[in-house]
Amino acid sequence: MVELPYTRKLGVGRVHGGAISALIDVAATAAFWSCPRLGANARGATVGFTVQFLKLAVATGLVATATVRRRGGTLCTGDVTVRDEAGDEVAAAMVTYKLTGYRE
Repeated sequence: MVELPYTRKLGVGRVHGGAISALIDVAATAAFWSCPRLGANARGATVGFTVQFLKLAVATGLVATATVRRRGGTLCTGDVTVRDEAGDEVAAAMVTYKLTGYRE
């Protein structure tokens, strides 16, 4: 879970979609790297993601929760849900991430 407190820099009154997308990327990356089998030489990068903006985020902090759906040989997929302070779903995303360096 990753939190993004609201500040005016995120958008005047409204949280900009780019800030929400960055929050999604950070939450997904943290989830993918939460694996005890990663070695010291592990490397990763976001391949891509799709995001559906479901509700306008008006002057509110946000919380992103990421779930790993699958860890493959080098590609991982996961889901991220973003909620506002009232608990309403603001955005949903599916993320693909390349992660190498698993220990055997």
